[in-house]
Amino acid sequence: MTENNPNFQPQKSPVVRGLMISAGVAATALGFIGIFVPLLPTTPFLLLASWLFVRSSRKFHEKLMSNRFFGPYIKNYREKRGITLRNKIYSLSFLWLTLSISFIFGPPLWYIWLMLASIGIGVTVHIIKFKTLKK
Repeated sequence: MTENNPNFQPQKSPVVRGLMISAGVAATALGFIGIFVPLLPTTPFLLLASWLFVRSSRKFHEKLMSNRFFGPYIKNYREKRGITLRNKIYSLSFLWLTLSISFIFGPPLWYIWLMLASIGIGVTVHIIKFKTLKK
């Protein structure tokens, strides 16, 4: 990856760097919100934030990667090492709890239920496929 490359040079243009940092902060915020909102994906936003920060600000990238919640999550995902059983259980429980709430309080339209169920099944399969870490 580029963060391991000693010759890597962050974006030199201050305008582009500022835009990339702003987009990285926004992606981090959306990733955080995605923890609580089932239809908003966490992982892609955190990976995008990491990508943006590694190209614009080592300081922001190091803060993201050293965050006790996001850092290990991003590293494990990138290295395809897996996720802990606790995180799998938490993620799937929260996913299906919020989807159930959406089924109960949302409009009773079959195509919305089908969409929500499809997303739930897809995310469940994606999470289950990950190797389970013992940590």
